[in-house]
Amino acid sequence: MQTTSGPPTLPLRLDRTADVPLATQLATGIRRLVGAGTLRRGTRLPASRALAVELGVSRAVVTQAYEQLVAEGWLDASHGSGTFVAGTATAPPPSTSPPSTSTPRGTTAPAEPTLVRLDTGTPWIDPRHRAGWRRAWRDVAAAVPPPGYDDPCGIPALRAALAERLGRLRGVDCDPDEVVVTHGTTDGLRALLEVLPDGAVAVEDPGYRAAVAIVRAAGRTVVDVPARGVPVVPPDVVATYVTPAHQHPLGHVMPAADRVALLAAATAQDAVVVEDDYDSEFRYDVAPVPALASLDRSRVAYLGTASKSVSPSLRLGWLVPPPHLLDAVRAARAVRHESVSWPVQRAFLSMLRDGYVDRVVRSARRVYADRAPRVAAVLAAHAEPAGPSAGMYSTWLLPPDRALAVHDAARAVGFDVPLLADYTRRSTLTGLVVGFGGVSDVELDTALDAIARGLDDRGDGRDRRRR
Repeated sequence: MQTTSGPPTLPLRLDRTADVPLATQLATGIRRLVGAGTLRRGTRLPASRALAVELGVSRAVVTQAYEQLVAEGWLDASHGSGTFVAGTATAPPPSTSPPSTSTPRGTTAPAEPTLVRLDTGTPWIDPRHRAGWRRAWRDVAAAVPPPGYDDPCGIPALRAALAERLGRLRGVDCDPDEVVVTHGTTDGLRALLEVLPDGAVAVEDPGYRAAVAIVRAAGRTVVDVPARGVPVVPPDVVATYVTPAHQHPLGHVMPAADRVALLAAATAQDAVVVEDDYDSEFRYDVAPVPALASLDRSRVAYLGTASKSVSPSLRLGWLVPPPHLLDAVRAARAVRHESVSWPVQRAFLSMLRDGYVDRVVRSARRVYADRAPRVAAVLAAHAEPAGPSAGMYSTWLLPPDRALAVHDAARAVGFDVPLLADYTRRSTLTGLVVGFGGVSDVELDTALDAIARGLDDRGDGRDRRRR
């Protein structure tokens, strides 16, 4: 029930006869209200004292519930401002005027409500590990930064840690001096394109849209190659970009025979294979397949990222170029002082040393392994999986009208489920790409309910346009 003079009264009931503590009951009830959309992002909650009086409990019960939900990421608390549903730090006071049906001259129309996007790149970060995140940044604060510009290829200690990790987990045999710390995958790809000879670049279709944009921004032609079937290296390309451990976005693993065939074709064309190894640590069906770069360092440029394991906003990745391109990459970055922010590098080094990265990866892998079957349970009867379950998303093949019906049904309740067609250029594959990393369990269940309704609604046969 919304009032015009303050935060909403919460429709909650606590059972004092239950074995569950009152604070736990209260926290559970607020989670459900957020998941159901009763409490929307940015909504201000009642003050702990006021809610305690309303519910007839001690203020400590409400405080404990609020603190638990803040720790889990459901709520945001700001001293002096109040407690809000996570998503914004402040919320405007409720209006006492009737809603206007027009926008006054000189003002901006209200923005469309933000949709919760079930994308392929937002990871699940277990809130129980936040202490490790904070500890890393305390280490940064205690460390002494370099007096001048840092090494353009990255902090030596971080490159050593990355080289050891790549050898141990991905089978990539490289020295620390061969690792280049980047601002992420796209920055690594940009650095490679800068030192390659003139020529086109082959990219999988469907494929990673950002890679296509980077190639085109570099003034190069994109040559579409099928993401399914035996890989090909078209004539006159200088590089071919692939995601062999978990094809983006179809999800399959490139078989061993196809890997050998790809390397042979690249050698024949004197082309570089760019391997984007974006989420190999999140396989939960089988052990991760060794990186393509483990087969031929002279032919493969390896790209890795912290975006899927730690945070996309960290903007940190790494490139291991073929040895014959290393000096050119180093020189280009040196002349522009193109090093990654020293505090970010230093924090990630602390996260590696402290075991934080391994902990969040293990936690996320367990969450993804639990969520993937829940997604399959809704879609499997209606759609064909494009690949095996792995990582933080799964892709499902559907006729275009049915994919659009699901897409629209999800948007109607606040979720953006990407269309496979958005990842294609020449390919005629259609369907849905359902991400389940960057959402809560309640949000995922709500989105899956909408997806199920969209799948059951076969539509009226009218032409539907893509948004």
